[in-house]
Amino acid sequence: MTINILFAAKAERWDCYEKPLNDALRKALPGRDFTLATDLPPEEVDYIVYAPNSDLQDFTPYTRAKAVLNLWAGVEAITGNETLNIPLTRMVDFGLTHGMVEWCTGHVLRHHLGMDADILRKHAKWEPRTPPLARERGVAVLGIGALGQAVAAALVGLGFDVTGWSRSKKQIEGVRCLHGDAGLTETLKRAEIAVLLLPDTPATRDVLNAETLAQMPKGAFIINPGRGPLIDDDALLAALDSGQIAHATLDVFSVEPLPEDHPYWAHPRVTVTPHLAAATRNETASEVIAENIRRSEAGEPLLHLVDRDRGY
Repeated sequence: MTINILFAAKAERWDCYEKPLNDALRKALPGRDFTLATDLPPEEVDYIVYAPNSDLQDFTPYTRAKAVLNLWAGVEAITGNETLNIPLTRMVDFGLTHGMVEWCTGHVLRHHLGMDADILRKHAKWEPRTPPLARERGVAVLGIGALGQAVAAALVGLGFDVTGWSRSKKQIEGVRCLHGDAGLTETLKRAEIAVLLLPDTPATRDVLNAETLAQMPKGAFIINPGRGPLIDDDALLAALDSGQIAHATLDVFSVEPLPEDHPYWAHPRVTVTPHLAAATRNETASEVIAENIRRSEAGEPLLHLVDRDRGY
């Protein structure tokens, strides 16, 4: 029996994914017939490869579908869809993970070593200084799921004093792991540099606000490649203006693209990057999707299954 796979995403995504996904499916499903297409009768679809910004929003007609395989790491735009009553997976793949690790470690090192003083110098001024060692710098990773764990491990490998925070209790070798409200306060007190990698859920929105920003060491740095709504923008701008926060490097925003008149663009203590920290790589993402279809067909557990009650 042919496995029918619907690709439900913007047309430009299909152009990027058609070949690598077909190649990955052939390797994952040797000897099996499959059809990968952007237009299939809903009642004949077995799997939906999905981007939340696609035109498909009503899953009711897809009565045979076994799973929705999200192309994005974020699933907050689909978890509340009441027509979706089949398993949903999120994207966690080698390319996305290592892209995030490289982006985060790069900006942590940038702020740790004070590189901006040299890179942005406008006048000839010789100012020798001795940067601290990594072990002398407290770095917090807020959110220690798959991406957060990978980032924390890389920072530990560089010698940083790393504290990880999550809503529930976790244990990671080499990382001081804290959880809950009391754990967040303790984590922020140690956070000379804070990396935000939490999901966007009602429980995590505005996790950095006027109260929590004030708990950080004066002159701390914020790095947010996670989700825009994790930060109360007005509170962060006030903390930047007061010097409580020395600099914020932001890759994600509550509204994207970031409006041209947003204060972040012109603020001297803000670096804006255009949501590029963890781009999905077509080839490696295709391998994850194909593996999940193979697993489903073999009766094995799906990778990266979303708990819709928790929102990730």
